[in-house]
Amino acid sequence: MTVLAYTILKAFLSPILMLLFRPKVTGLRNVPSIGPVIIASNHLSFSDSIFMPLVVPRKVTFLAKSEYFTSPGIKGFFTKITFHALGQVPVERSGGRRSEAAIDTGLRVLAEGDCIGIYPEGTRSPDGRLYKGRTGIARLALESGALVIPVAMFNTAEIQPTGKLIPKLKQVAMVFGEPMDFSDSGDSDDPKTLRKVTDEIMEALQRLSGQEYVDIYATAAKAKIAREERENSQNSDRQAEGDEEDE
Repeated sequence: MTVLAYTILKAFLSPILMLLFRPKVTGLRNVPSIGPVIIASNHLSFSDSIFMPLVVPRKVTFLAKSEYFTSPGIKGFFTKITFHALGQVPVERSGGRRSEAAIDTGLRVLAEGDCIGIYPEGTRSPDGRLYKGRTGIARLALESGALVIPVAMFNTAEIQPTGKLIPKLKQVAMVFGEPMDFSDSGDSDDPKTLRKVTDEIMEALQRLSGQEYVDIYATAAKAKIAREERENSQNSDRQAEGDEEDE
């Protein structure tokens, strides 16, 4: 998608955002106007990927999961064209070679002196808490030398809960933190270094957002919640069957 298409869409959507959601933005001056930079955000809602890039003066390229570009139906169609117009890049992020492809794509964008947006948790929080970060962001920071700008999003889960197409009208807020420089933090091939850098980024996000931190991956938390819901449903079904037999 051309720079012109991105510029036109941003110019069209920004006034709507300002009017309907009255964004309260703090610390935007912390985002460098030039040079490679990584914006690391907490992730509460699909709409995070819409609101935050619209307030940043420079183009933000998100390494968006490929499902956003292949989802069926009307919502999937509008998601696809919006993400393309906003310059988002579809990547496979499920691990192994697919994760390597995402890293390579991010490094390529940063090598061109551009700005990328990343959700270190890897997926949306299932319950509003902040979860353990994936170390891909540390690799990008260490190998590119790019500054990392932490940003905390607020109210987006209420504005557009998971599964909802039409957003609610409520003020969105975001706080951009001080730049983090990891250029002298060590070797990107060292797992301990990657974890240390990632944890520092997550600590900065926790301070900005005030979220409760949980030291497990969000994907594991989602799996646990889904398992408990299945078990509760099965228990309810057995209870209902027992009640029918008693009758």
